[in-house]
Amino acid sequence: MAGTFSQIYIQIVFAVKGRENLILKRWQEDLHKYIAGIVRNKEQKSIIVGGMSDHIHAIGNVFNYILNQENHHHIKTFKEEYFEFLKEFEIEFNEKYLFECY
Repeated sequence: MAGTFSQIYIQIVFAVKGRENLILKRWQEDLHKYIAGIVRNKEQKSIIVGGMSDHIHAIGNVFNYILNQENHHHIKTFKEEYFEFLKEFEIEFNEKYLFECY
């Protein structure tokens, strides 16, 4: 639709294992800047990064990632990519409960 604008944002929350208060105030700002830098280096826009001593919120847009989805999924299906993410980040799952086809 001509003249239509959309913006997609994503929020990621990182929690310290056991929600212990390990992110010290004296280097908290540097950690937030570092995370924002990682997002920028991935050619995405970091909107804000902040948090507390036991967790961090990072909000940004994912426009460039979305632009490449059609080409990206010619190489790898969403299902294949999703399972790779689960395995890479050691998330336990049972495949029979995911992606039911009707």
